[in-house]
Amino acid sequence: MPVTDADIALTHRLADAAGAAIRPRFRAEFGLETKADLSPVTLADREAEEAMRRLIIAERPMDGIAGEEFGVREGTSGRQWVLDPIDGTRAFIAGRPIFGTLIALVEDGWPVIGVIDQPVLRERWIGVVGRATEFNGAPASTRLCRELSQALLATTSPALFDDAQLHAFEHLDAAVRSTVLGGDCYNYACLASGHLDVVVEAGLKLHDFAALVPVVEGAGGRMCDWQGDPLHAGSNGEVIAAGDPARVDDILEAMACGGH
Repeated sequence: MPVTDADIALTHRLADAAGAAIRPRFRAEFGLETKADLSPVTLADREAEEAMRRLIIAERPMDGIAGEEFGVREGTSGRQWVLDPIDGTRAFIAGRPIFGTLIALVEDGWPVIGVIDQPVLRERWIGVVGRATEFNGAPASTRLCRELSQALLATTSPALFDDAQLHAFEHLDAAVRSTVLGGDCYNYACLASGHLDVVVEAGLKLHDFAALVPVVEGAGGRMCDWQGDPLHAGSNGEVIAAGDPARVDDILEAMACGGH
């Protein structure tokens, strides 16, 4: 089913609803709790996802929903809205506006719309398959990177890698110009706007990466797993984003030297 203007308009309204729930909680009372997997969750996470789910159920009752906080609601349309109300909850609770709301529309396992929304800074990237990514309504573009040795690399935290993954990442880290730590989904937004060259992560779930794919690729970049294969609902959570697709083979070669 082709993506329609109505789909895009609904995606924007979902981001608006999430932002309206998040902003009053930022640097305010946010009701921190710890989930079973020891990750943090706040009232802002839950209220934002609830607001988005209400809109989807009202307007697209046949579509499925997969949200980080409230799980899966099955649908019958072959479409699924994948929601991460606050990607980067640790940044949110620290009062750092580098978290984001992630919204994806996935068809038959493939992301076709993606939004990275930073509700405090009011920055929004939207990517749609077959269209150019937009940042606050204007075109967004990745930048060329002539040599991997000149690349600016980012990852949220090397502590999130297992031993083999860390070894591969360290070889890539040694091959680039500089590495930035922290950032979660905001790294991919910065890459889509030409401020970073490479982002590498592992252990991501579908709600962590589905929205990123249309944003990065619609801006001229490429996303894949650590074997170079496209990302989809069955991917294992190892993610590479390259602003310049010509550098993907170099990235994979550098990481392979780490023995992954």
